[in-house]
Amino acid sequence: MSPSRPQLSYPCTHRVEQSDRYHGIEVKDPYRWLENPDSEETKAWIAAQNEVTFAYLSQIPVREKIRQRLTELWNYEKFGVPFKRGDRYFYFKNDGLQNQSVLYTLNSLDDEPKELFDPNLLSADGTVALSSLAISDDGTLMAYGLSTAGSDWSEYRVRDVETREDKEDHLKWIKFSGASWTKDNRGFFYSRYDEPNEKTKLEEVNYYQKLYYHRLGTSQAEDILIYHRPDQKEWGFDGSVTEDGRYLIISVWRGTDPKNLIFYQDLNDPKAEIIELISEFEANYNFIDNEGSCFWIKTDLDAPRGRVIAIALNNPAQENWQEIIPEAEETLEGIGLLNNQFVADYLKDARSLVKIFALDGQFVREIELPGIGSVGGFDGKRYDTETFYVFTSFTTPSTIYRYNMVTGKSTIFRQPEVDFNPDDYETKQIFYASKDGTKIPMFITHKKGLKLDSNNPTYLYGYGGFNASLTPSFSISNLVWMEMGGVYAVPNLRGGGEYGEEWHQAGMKANKQNVFDDFIAAAEWLIANNYTSSSKLAIGGGSNGGLLVGTCMTQRPELFAAALPAVGVMDMLRFHKFTIGWAWCSEYGTPDNEEDFKILYAYSPLHNLKPGTKYPATMIITADHDDRVVPAHSFKFAAALQEAHAGDNPVLIRIETKAGHGAGKPTLKIIDEVADKWAFLVETLNIY
Repeated sequence: MSPSRPQLSYPCTHRVEQSDRYHGIEVKDPYRWLENPDSEETKAWIAAQNEVTFAYLSQIPVREKIRQRLTELWNYEKFGVPFKRGDRYFYFKNDGLQNQSVLYTLNSLDDEPKELFDPNLLSADGTVALSSLAISDDGTLMAYGLSTAGSDWSEYRVRDVETREDKEDHLKWIKFSGASWTKDNRGFFYSRYDEPNEKTKLEEVNYYQKLYYHRLGTSQAEDILIYHRPDQKEWGFDGSVTEDGRYLIISVWRGTDPKNLIFYQDLNDPKAEIIELISEFEANYNFIDNEGSCFWIKTDLDAPRGRVIAIALNNPAQENWQEIIPEAEETLEGIGLLNNQFVADYLKDARSLVKIFALDGQFVREIELPGIGSVGGFDGKRYDTETFYVFTSFTTPSTIYRYNMVTGKSTIFRQPEVDFNPDDYETKQIFYASKDGTKIPMFITHKKGLKLDSNNPTYLYGYGGFNASLTPSFSISNLVWMEMGGVYAVPNLRGGGEYGEEWHQAGMKANKQNVFDDFIAAAEWLIANNYTSSSKLAIGGGSNGGLLVGTCMTQRPELFAAALPAVGVMDMLRFHKFTIGWAWCSEYGTPDNEEDFKILYAYSPLHNLKPGTKYPATMIITADHDDRVVPAHSFKFAAALQEAHAGDNPVLIRIETKAGHGAGKPTLKIIDEVADKWAFLVETLNIY
């Protein structure tokens, strides 16, 4: 902190007499009142905190320069991966600084694209976003969901692709659902919840999802209830129609646990019942496609890194399942059918590897990728001979390739032009030992010629949970950080999916401390190998990654100079009481269980702040409309941290308005937030 900075005066946050007993232990919760985001008291607190935060940020000399550089670099054309439905191609494009990307369609790749849907026209500030999209198989109809101010709630409408006009259909109270059209284009399947209380819809717990069929041209009140389970409040349903149109596949999920069930219904028979094909939550099952009454399914049953099996519906007992593609050393991330072949996307040490197999499981070839990085795409129908994919790395902007399934050749379809030289930067992957000796991979990216003198400002970013994999990807935000001389480091912590379900389980529930140990060990490795020092080291992460940052800064406050926890789960004793928080009990455990409570209480960031401790310079980031991780987590943590903290390091909370958990956030809000993050680190790490 520069010597001219005055001592900060934080808003007074009053305490209330509130405590709860958990398995005989009394736990105080003096900031419970901040759980109500709409009370006048909380609104006043938000305004007062933002006043302090933005006054602090506005005095940082380089803040505006950083924002200008971000804006300058951000202003390039960005392309989504094209996909084909019927005779039409569809893809998203952003001209550069548009708040939301625009959907285009074209009849051939040589045609001029036509604008199909521009979300930017729906709100002046860009806070209405296209949250979901389902194009009918013949490419003539589009069901789409819109979310407002970052909320998970969506409203669906239907558009005629040719005329670009909306029909009268209007569906509400949809969350955690896609849409799937029937072959006759008469309607689609989707899932919704009962209408919530308007006043508490951003905090209210979400239970009892139901699967419906909506017939085009009718009101939502006439939608046909396909499946629900009043006896299973936590079950959710993802309904999808098979490519041949014959079956409705219902994937039944329960919380965030990757284990699921598979049910199906024969759509050729109007009286067909729903059949429970897989009725035990014992593994993950992803339906790939079918050959008549034979289903191909990707599963991690007896194969933590994934394999492909075939199930015959006339002989569905588990002992009759046939293995098509066995488990490999790499982790099978996803698989589809193109050119009547399986296209399998693997992760090898968190880097993409794509293989093609025949229908009998025989290996055909590996797709030659442009380099070491991450790929996505390979969408298409079973007999398509072409597809598209995106390739990206820490120093390669997302480039779209067209792939010929017959010749095996990739050609560039769209390549962005970004005003930087990728040859000025380098990425390396190292492996370090965690506390228990487990080898953890970590990507480190920076300018070439970096001096290992322990004096480099370093941003250590992590997640470590929910089976999510952190793979190489390009980011203007990180590029600007590295332009300023910063190091960007990403460890692949346990709890993620980089090495399959065993890796995931090694970082969940009773094993959650492994994740924090992995992250702390990454910091210690960077310091021991002279990349940085504690006085130059910042940590960041969002959502479950916000929990990671909150826990590590409370367990090892002396190890880090700055912390940026975003939209984090900070109260591990009450997370399950809001919106979809109950679903995370499969990942974290539940405080209602005594053994789980002991584990959660031991690391919960809110409950492990110690009065009189010098904590890192901290800027907590959240949003007032976050209905995934409700902002109360960040509000209460900020209040408690400001009270407990000793020393001169600033402890701020940046509360975005008309924003949610992150999805659909307008470009200009993103740029402002990143500028504030880097300005905060420039100031607190003394990068001048």
